[in-house]
Amino acid sequence: MASKKILIIDDEEDLRRLLKAFLVQLNYEVYTASTLAEGLELISEEKPDIIFLDNNLPDGLGWEKIDIIQQYVPNSRINLISAFKFIPDSIRDNHVVRLIEKPISFAMLRSYLD
Repeated sequence: MASKKILIIDDEEDLRRLLKAFLVQLNYEVYTASTLAEGLELISEEKPDIIFLDNNLPDGLGWEKIDIIQQYVPNSRINLISAFKFIPDSIRDNHVVRLIEKPISFAMLRSYLD
């Protein structure tokens, strides 16, 4: 059975590296991007099963691209990472999108992989 694909879209290089190292140890195939543009390109190419999407990126807000991401990969689980409390109700009420508030712990991260 092929391992699940995970895409991490976050402009914090240290966080991307830590998450990737953690997820690779759990036998996931992990891709990373530092901008929305790079992330959207990888989404269309790799069709990840799980996406960790930072909300505040250099080229836009992650939550503003969730509709587009869901069109590319309708069966993917999207985990929106944010240090900010303000997220529109349409995102909070979306049953496919889960909100992860920073700081992130590895114990908590495991629950976002299902």
